[in-house]
Amino acid sequence: MNTEFTQLALQPQLLQAVTALGYSEPTPIQAEVIPLLLAGHDVIGQAQTGTGKTAAFALPILQTLTPDGTVQSLILAPTRELALQVAQAFEDYSRYQQVSVLAVYGGQAYERQIRRLRKGVDVVVGTPGRLLDLMERKVLDLSNVRTVVLDEADEMLSMGFIDDMEAILKETPADRQTALFSATLPPAIRRLAGSYMREPRAVTVQRQQLTVAAIEQRYYLVNEEDKLAALTRLFEVEEIASALIFVRTRLSAGELANELTVRGFPSEALHGDLSQDAREQTLNRFRQNQIKVLVATDVAARGLDIEDISHVFNFDLPLDPEIYVHRIGRTGRAGKSGLAISLLTPSELWRMRKIESYTRQPATRMTLPTVEEIQAKREAQLLNQMAIWLRRGRYQRERELVTELVEAGHDPWEIAAAALKVARAEEKQRPIAPVSEVKEGRTGRNGREMRSKRNGEGARRNRSAEGRQGGKRTVGKVSHEAGMVRLLLDAGRAQGIRPNDIVGSIAYHANIPGSTIGAIHIRDQHTLVDVPEEFVGRVLAKAGDYRIRQHQITVERAN
Repeated sequence: MNTEFTQLALQPQLLQAVTALGYSEPTPIQAEVIPLLLAGHDVIGQAQTGTGKTAAFALPILQTLTPDGTVQSLILAPTRELALQVAQAFEDYSRYQQVSVLAVYGGQAYERQIRRLRKGVDVVVGTPGRLLDLMERKVLDLSNVRTVVLDEADEMLSMGFIDDMEAILKETPADRQTALFSATLPPAIRRLAGSYMREPRAVTVQRQQLTVAAIEQRYYLVNEEDKLAALTRLFEVEEIASALIFVRTRLSAGELANELTVRGFPSEALHGDLSQDAREQTLNRFRQNQIKVLVATDVAARGLDIEDISHVFNFDLPLDPEIYVHRIGRTGRAGKSGLAISLLTPSELWRMRKIESYTRQPATRMTLPTVEEIQAKREAQLLNQMAIWLRRGRYQRERELVTELVEAGHDPWEIAAAALKVARAEEKQRPIAPVSEVKEGRTGRNGREMRSKRNGEGARRNRSAEGRQGGKRTVGKVSHEAGMVRLLLDAGRAQGIRPNDIVGSIAYHANIPGSTIGAIHIRDQHTLVDVPEEFVGRVLAKAGDYRIRQHQITVERAN
């Protein structure tokens, strides 16, 4: 028998919020975890992103929260993307409550986060490194925390955050409630749970694989800054009846819809800030084909049931394969074919490989249309429209105007050319934006990048020999690899530094793809790291932020 949210003893404001967001029934993990957390139990949930686990812990937290401007709930997340998603979900669920939520993560200025904390915050969602930094600056007080959530704990473990997680947990009250969510439960995570959780209840949810057989899947490899240009090029050549574009945040949804509209592709955004009336009006315009393009977040698109969507675009690739399946499943319905197109950066290729493994269906890599191809497409469409009107012959008044122009002394061929020029005037609203060349990293046999940002497997495999003390090679202060700059870190083997620690810390704080980091040479008291020249400024700009295994690390040019 299906459970309804009304059976979970949630407050009316929360029920109103989930209804407004399009939720109908709780997912299995929500149905199991929400009652346990409301009853005060610690919980270990073995579940992936896409199973609804955010609502499973957010709704009970909001139910028991007494907003007073002190940090009562703390959620740890491995990446800034997930931290932002979780914080946005809290804001969506608390839309009928007065709750202050703050996401903190590296790469954002400290000043804004510090101002918000001093003003008063009820829920903090953050990445371990930035949380520790704010604690050391004495601006993040955890003495009133009543609930701690470790979200995607195995991911934080793989990124080298286990010591940071423990350091943060030690600063929270001993009688707090703790929830841990993880796709897998490796020994280190089990030890963490054993040390910091009280008789936790275990909940395991298996995901059901969904079919996407009727959907053609393509992807294009582009640089992050060229995604909008790539999207508009695709809009030029695809026969789009209606398109649903997915982005990561509601801010991105509004910005992208505006940018597309300015470029001649009228679009509207669907996000959590819309009232229920505004949401319905937007969806009705989309259903009635008054607008053909809708830009949405995953939360805002929940419960969206619209037939005849010809294209689904992943402007931002989701973190989890199941979310991808849910997204693209909105096309190719009722026996019709559908097309799913994803825009990927080189550092996201491993995610597509993970998706392909999950769906057991390959996505075809395609090349973006060139300027010449787009221009040829435009001209072919114009000639086709002209041929249609010539067959119809319904242009008597226009024929009279041509006669007047001929009588005024103009050549008929020149009149026809000028008329086509006028007809093409709207193309000026759609300049074909340039796209830069994509530099790809090396990939292994399975297509996944060997130097992985996620878990440092490639770093360990490719660099371990360089870090051994017994090596006879002499390593200089200048990189021998073209386009790379060698940096010096003031920590090495004596501090327990490992290659994956370095990859994780630099990629996280400098917000660069971990796959781009080159050779790593670990010595007793220092480490040499090769970084692409284009990212050196970003790495050095965060020189005061790097922390590895509880050590503050300085970074500078080696030469």
